[in-house]
Amino acid sequence: MGVSGAKEFYKGIGQINFEGKESDNPLAFRYYNPDQIVAGKTMREHFKFAISYWHSFGGHGSDLFGGGTRSFVWDEYKEPIRAAKNRADAAFEFISKMGFDYFCFHDFDLVQEGETFAQSELRLATMTDYLKEKKNATGIKALWGTANCFSHPRYMNGAATNPDFNIVARAGAQVKLALDATIALDGENFVIWGGREGYLSLLNTDMARELDHMAQFLTQVRDYGRQQGFKGGFLLEPKPMEPSKHQYDFDCATTIGFLREYGLEKDFKLNIEVNHATLAQHTFQHELEVAAKAGMLGSIDANRGDYHNGWDTAQFPNNIQEVTEAMLVFLKAGGVQGGGVNFDAKIRRNSTDIEDIFLAHIGGADIFARALLTADKIITSSPYESLRAQRYSSFDTGKGKEFEDGKLNLTDLYTIAKENGEIQLQSGKQELFENIINRYI
Repeated sequence: MGVSGAKEFYKGIGQINFEGKESDNPLAFRYYNPDQIVAGKTMREHFKFAISYWHSFGGHGSDLFGGGTRSFVWDEYKEPIRAAKNRADAAFEFISKMGFDYFCFHDFDLVQEGETFAQSELRLATMTDYLKEKKNATGIKALWGTANCFSHPRYMNGAATNPDFNIVARAGAQVKLALDATIALDGENFVIWGGREGYLSLLNTDMARELDHMAQFLTQVRDYGRQQGFKGGFLLEPKPMEPSKHQYDFDCATTIGFLREYGLEKDFKLNIEVNHATLAQHTFQHELEVAAKAGMLGSIDANRGDYHNGWDTAQFPNNIQEVTEAMLVFLKAGGVQGGGVNFDAKIRRNSTDIEDIFLAHIGGADIFARALLTADKIITSSPYESLRAQRYSSFDTGKGKEFEDGKLNLTDLYTIAKENGEIQLQSGKQELFENIINRYI
């Protein structure tokens, strides 16, 4: 899927192929076989793996205590368009060598923001045209686009929820351009992450008004997109805090409630990030289950946090237990609705070799593939499903079924309880369920 004649940025690294779990080649997939069929779909169709433009091609390894540890060839060019085109060349080379089909982007991942809004608009349009050429030449697609309405100082008090209308208007203009770029690139979804849509102190915050403004903003984004013929999904990405103390899209349940309150649930689904789930004191699988029950399991940002740190470390996924339990939910829900699995993850600050970014994505794809295979075996070959059904069997017939069907009232429950007398306890068999997971891993 490479582009002939383009400069090679990742020299010495060829196509990453599936070689099986016995392979000793670190630059090969052991479990991710894109053409292998699992539960009626190929792995490629299940996951639609995507590369995050920001971490993979813009992450220099800096942190709060020090500057970057990695430099990129494309950053050597001071002229923004030339630098951006070189970054795009590197990105499409990397995605091609990985054998993946998608990328995800913020507007100003594609090119440096201009000194004026007009300059930014021109730069983004130029790079959108260039990426269309890259997309057509390689077949690599945009899983989703979004707007970075959180990094610039103008958004220190939020974007859609900013108390200054002029900032809200600027955010709207920026989102319009990002959505235009996504549509031009045939993007399959458009994400809105409310990085600063929240508050630092409730003392100076009119929460009710800000939530109304946020809903109005999302309504306008939806309406504009549909008017432009965008048929893809709109996705909100929950996160409890960071950088705001309290963000309005705290977790899946909060976000779903917000969407339903304002009548947006038919157009918006959720983009669920693993590390955001754990920051909200939930498990990844819990958040998937909440979204799936609501019919809003749209897409996944795959990563993990450090279980000893209380912030968003965005490490590549490697916890087979966690991802296997998540894939049980994933398969039972029929997968994601319109989205895919984006590796919103960054290699560590001290990972400085050119191959490290490949090793990280190989490991991430393999852990998801291995977990998918394991979850499918658990569902199809173990007593897992029958044990779960057995726990709720009292609702399948008789009075239990009448309760589920809404045919009993509280007085009926009183009468049944009085007739039953004392009840024998039924074990939840949690240890057995855990042993089943471990057995099939």
